Amino acid sequence: MGNMATENAAGARISSLLDAGSFVEIGGAVTARNTDFNMQQKETPADGVITGYGVIDGNLVYVYSQDASVLGGAMGEMHAKKIANIYDMAMKMGAPVIGLVDCAGFRLQEATDALEAFGSLYLKQTMASGVIPQITAIFGNCGGGLSVVPALSDFTFMEKGAGKLFVNSPNAIPGNTAAKLDTSSAEFQSEKSGLVDEIGSEEEILESIRSLVCMLPCNNEEDA
Repeated sequence: MGNMATENAAGARISSLLDAGSFVEIGGAVTARNTDFNMQQKETPADGVITGYGVIDGNLVYVYSQDASVLGGAMGEMHAKKIANIYDMAMKMGAPVIGLVDCAGFRLQEATDALEAFGSLYLKQTMASGVIPQITAIFGNCGGGLSVVPALSDFTFMEKGAGKLFVNSPNAIPGNTAAKLDTSSAEFQSEKSGLVDEIGSEEEILESIRSLVCMLPCNNEEDA
């Protein structure tokens, strides 16, 4: 299992999702290259996202899992490029991509480098649309630009307690507060906006994804 730290939440989710011992990590040695705002002094193991491939009931899948213990799981340049790389591999192999999201949002210190990488991820998702299944599960924050990722996915799951999905915070709407109407909650996003397909506990979501992968064709050329 490479150097994946299974004791952190990001690694534990991958272990729970995939068949035992099947995960192969890619890009575990990648770290941030940004030096602005004294960022070189911060440790960024795997740049805050564990990426690789494995199997679910024998079906090949590519997976990324954001690590909230690294800069809050914020998405920077190398973080986004690692996910884009997983998309390239999945498209080549004709296999689903599963994203496990737990993210503090855009890494502002990396400015246009992070923005460009973000854009490349959107492009990969768009190119993959209708070709391979894209499944996203939200376990923590998924806000701002990252909220486009589940919107571009085929299936979106959301943890009913800690999951937050938003373009802007609830109090950005005049007169609204989270107490009055939490527009970022799993309940709102599944029942009112319709962006989320299923909500539940972390264990229920991972089990649902396993079941879903076994039902779906691996790609658009396989018979359903």
